[in-house]
Amino acid sequence: MPDNLTPGKLVKKWRPSLALVLGGGLAGTLVLSLIGLVALRYLGPEIGFRNAAALLGTLILLATAFLGWLLVRLLLSPIRALNAYTAEVRSKQGQPVDPPYHSGTAELHEMAQNVIDMADHLRNREMTIRSFTDHVSHEIKTPVSAIRAATELIEDGAALPCEDQKLLTQIDGAARQIEDQLTALREVARAREINHQGSSSLSAVNTWLQGEFADLQLALAGRDLALPIGASGLQIILTHLLNNAREQGAQGAVIAAQALSTGVELRISDDGKGISPGNAAQVFDPFFTTKRAQGGTGMGLTILRNMLSVHGGDISLQPSDSGACFVITFAVP
Repeated sequence: MPDNLTPGKLVKKWRPSLALVLGGGLAGTLVLSLIGLVALRYLGPEIGFRNAAALLGTLILLATAFLGWLLVRLLLSPIRALNAYTAEVRSKQGQPVDPPYHSGTAELHEMAQNVIDMADHLRNREMTIRSFTDHVSHEIKTPVSAIRAATELIEDGAALPCEDQKLLTQIDGAARQIEDQLTALREVARAREINHQGSSSLSAVNTWLQGEFADLQLALAGRDLALPIGASGLQIILTHLLNNAREQGAQGAVIAAQALSTGVELRISDDGKGISPGNAAQVFDPFFTTKRAQGGTGMGLTILRNMLSVHGGDISLQPSDSGACFVITFAVP
């Protein structure tokens, strides 16, 4: 790490303001031009106008190159360094990243420090969420395991009256449900850490789709459009939404990708029962499910949204005449 840096911080030192750099560059260019004209007038008669023009042209070129170097060092290099830092932070989630070496002008330095502080804050928040989730899961898992063990011992013992057996079954079912919720909580936290790097397209996963969902009539549009998420991430998205369509009695689905002025859109619509208006506003709420009796945790779409947020995407439920229609959007980077 460079000497003028401390972890996560840029050391304070004097830096020119942006107005001074831009104003100085413009003033320097103007002054060089004026000096050249004046010098040419006096040097021309002494050494010849051709020689004077060549000499002054060389000097002005060197001076202009120096001004250009200053602008690159104070403006372009810091912007590139900050851009590289943010890209590295995104690709190495949860890992410390050295701050940019070049900070340029006072304004760029302040912006860089704010970006670094924001990255540290987000990293700490993610670590806090993960630690809290792991702690809660661990603390609750122990008594739940004890409950499960106790119910098994009771079931292995003497025969119970019908009502007692029914109550014991309910207790065991509740314990299993708690375990499922704990697993879903861990998956929610993990979804924000997993990064499916790269890009993919519907063509890249078409063979997998036809094999995994052979019972559904799938229609693909925009097959070759690049989506800013790896094939593994795209498979997770399609698996969850198409499995939901299956459970709602869908016979077919349309998967369409298209480019927008604001980014890329992936639309998945099916011909199943759809989602009632009363439930539509809650489908992305954690723990909301209409399949609790079948073991549903209500965390699937929450996990999906968390994963998409890591890749600059979002998911929404759109009105549809039949079935359900989910739209995933990726903003232009």
